[in-house]
Amino acid sequence: MSTTDDEQEEQAVTDELAAQAERPAKKRSIWSRLYHGETRFDFIGRRRVWFIISAVAVLLSLGSLVTRGFQLGIDFEGGVVWELPAGDASVADARDALGEFGLSSATIQTQDNDGVEELRVESEPIDVEESDQVTAKLADLTGATVDEVNLNEVGPSWGEEISEKALRALVVFLVLVTIYITLRFEWAMAVPTLVALIHDVAITAGVYSLTGLEVTPATVIAILTILGFSIYDGIVVFDKVDENTRLVSSTGGMSYGGMVNMSLNQTLMRSLNTSITALLPVGSLLVVGSWIMGATTLQEFALALLIGLFSGAYSSIFIASPLLALLKEREPRYRDIKRRVEARGGEVVASASGATAAVASSGGSGQSGVTNGGDSVVAPSGRVIPARPRKKSKGGPRR
Repeated sequence: MSTTDDEQEEQAVTDELAAQAERPAKKRSIWSRLYHGETRFDFIGRRRVWFIISAVAVLLSLGSLVTRGFQLGIDFEGGVVWELPAGDASVADARDALGEFGLSSATIQTQDNDGVEELRVESEPIDVEESDQVTAKLADLTGATVDEVNLNEVGPSWGEEISEKALRALVVFLVLVTIYITLRFEWAMAVPTLVALIHDVAITAGVYSLTGLEVTPATVIAILTILGFSIYDGIVVFDKVDENTRLVSSTGGMSYGGMVNMSLNQTLMRSLNTSITALLPVGSLLVVGSWIMGATTLQEFALALLIGLFSGAYSSIFIASPLLALLKEREPRYRDIKRRVEARGGEVVASASGATAAVASSGGSGQSGVTNGGDSVVAPSGRVIPARPRKKSKGGPRR
């Protein structure tokens, strides 16, 4: 494209943006502004608040892990499981019956199996003779026969094997993700992604430790699953940040942090849609499948997923992106731009929809424009264009 064409394009964008800056802003609802990417939430400016909130949550989680640990399921510690038709027996009846064997602390619950209420008892490992006595006692309590009692003995080696494989998978996953993000974007984006992942895993593990929820192999699988979601949401934001990096300049009045803030607002609706879409089926698994229909085996998986999805959505917006801005503004180039932007009066506020319309009307160079709170505009070249002066009405300003 020739120099004359560039000047004409820039002039067209300038005229369009200046005209938009003069037009009175149309009031929109929060949902409409979210849909059109017109929100101006200051995520980066309040990053200390988000960091403090996350630091407190992570410290609580780590403190609980150190002092309380996990309530590991039978697959990790080993033990004996009895499953039989409950009949008229309740959980309290079963606990009283097991008291004479010193198993009053056993995990006892009822579950629905094809319309038949069953009693499930999990205890620590016991010898075979005592196990047979417990089987006979439970059969007598519920009115079932001994043959109807399903007895399983689980060793701790199976849970240990699952844990080792999960840990290996986690390490490989982190290495591959780091390599991919570094090659696709840059190292400075890989670091916040890893921090957000550790944050999500720590929060999820902390909730399990604080509430005493049982950790099962399904919990481990769910935690590995939420890592993928956490990275996906962060990559969407980083892709937009990478696209908008060209807008960072002191003459354009935008620092790296301001550009990241603009990118977050532009992708906020997409992040919310993604999170809500992911949370709906998981919420259905937990509420409808587990709590209402009685499929309790889904509870450990769905609950870990639910906590992890909430944490992942939070960390991609409030941890990864602000941390990226913090790291990049330590680089000499972006630190100098930020200093000069602050010396010129502060950040230019982005207006994504206006910039998009202006660029489209000019033939579209693919570069976004920005407005300075309605007072000035920034052309694709980065030059700040003051708004046209308004004509004074006769008799002074209207009241």
